[in-house]
Amino acid sequence: MTAQPAAPDAFETNRRYLGSVAYRLLGSFTDAEDVLQDAWLRWQAADRAAVADPRAFLTTVVTRLCYDQLGSARARREAYYGEWLPEPSVSYASVPDSPAELAERGESVSLALLAVLEQLSPAERAALVLHDVFAVGFEDIAASLDRTPDATRQLASRARRRVKDGGGHSDGADPAEHRRAVEAFASACTKGDILGLMEILDPDVVWHADGGGIVRAAARPVRGADKVARLVAGLVDKWFTPEFGLGYATVNGEPGLLWYEKATGTVTGVVAFALADGRISEAYVVVNPEKLTRISPVTAPCPPPPPREPVTQVTVTS
Repeated sequence: MTAQPAAPDAFETNRRYLGSVAYRLLGSFTDAEDVLQDAWLRWQAADRAAVADPRAFLTTVVTRLCYDQLGSARARREAYYGEWLPEPSVSYASVPDSPAELAERGESVSLALLAVLEQLSPAERAALVLHDVFAVGFEDIAASLDRTPDATRQLASRARRRVKDGGGHSDGADPAEHRRAVEAFASACTKGDILGLMEILDPDVVWHADGGGIVRAAARPVRGADKVARLVAGLVDKWFTPEFGLGYATVNGEPGLLWYEKATGTVTGVVAFALADGRISEAYVVVNPEKLTRISPVTAPCPPPPPREPVTQVTVTS
């Protein structure tokens, strides 16, 4: 009799999904990997015969571990030098290739939104991410958080209001509009065009930067189109040298930019954007090298298209 192949382990089958949950709850790949390791150990020790739904069981385990992590992470981030931003997830492909990548794109949470989620309590963040991103039912979320379904539903509702009030998220701009804004920003940068930058920046734009105390970056958010445009112009003078390239990338599921060392392909900075009324309302710049180690080197030149005329149909009003 031919032996039947062993059934795939439920943890390995759901590893990608569980990693996605952990990253979106924590904003850190390093912390997410620690959570997955702990979850795997608990899965090995579990009475699997008593587990009716392994995916739901593992989601509960990962959520509880993340919930515990968020408490200690908040204390660490309060002592962080400058502004703490999430680790970016970067892809060079214009479209995802595999069903898994398509699923990942569908579950994407923008870097801007991950940053805003830092304002929420651990319970609010878990309720919002699990329900709104991963479509987990409130009954299952309630079991993970030791709350009632009604209380969990209220947590998610309150989190949505706080995210909306906190800004940092696009106003429903479609990918084409988002890409046009990024292209206009890149074009103005390549030309050192401050007026062009002013035209694509919202008057109340906020520039966030994370150097982690390792790379020089603004320690506090910079606000206002004039200040941000002049800051960017200064950065262009510093970084736009023959040794560095500027290119497009998909950053947490949305069009973004990166710059890299041409000789090695090493990515040295990532920029994500949020839009309001077609203009850039928030920019999130990660230059802390410890948060860029998981990004694959650029293996082929990926510069922006040739410089074009600054956007003229948008004017800055006082």
